[in-house]
Amino acid sequence: MGDLGQFLPLILIFAVAYFFMIRPQMKRQKDEKKFAEALKKGDKVITKSGLYGKVVDLNDKDFSCIIETMAGRLKFDRSAISMELSKKLNTPAKTQ
Repeated sequence: MGDLGQFLPLILIFAVAYFFMIRPQMKRQKDEKKFAEALKKGDKVITKSGLYGKVVDLNDKDFSCIIETMAGRLKFDRSAISMELSKKLNTPAKTQ
């Protein structure tokens, strides 16, 4: 029983790290992948670098999309689209 007592704090630290850091990160990655797969033509998006645009074409072969901006059309990898910023962009503002 003495050996288990030495490892118990280490096991608890690992469990806390898993539930508060590793598991939420895995869930976030899964949500971002679902978001990228669910993109469709006409969606208004913001890239992670802050570029606003509208999806005009999707390519499933290389997982890219073409975004129309005021400067023209640009090709991006779908992973470059910001899930949080794009969702905020498409959520109607609350009026007070």
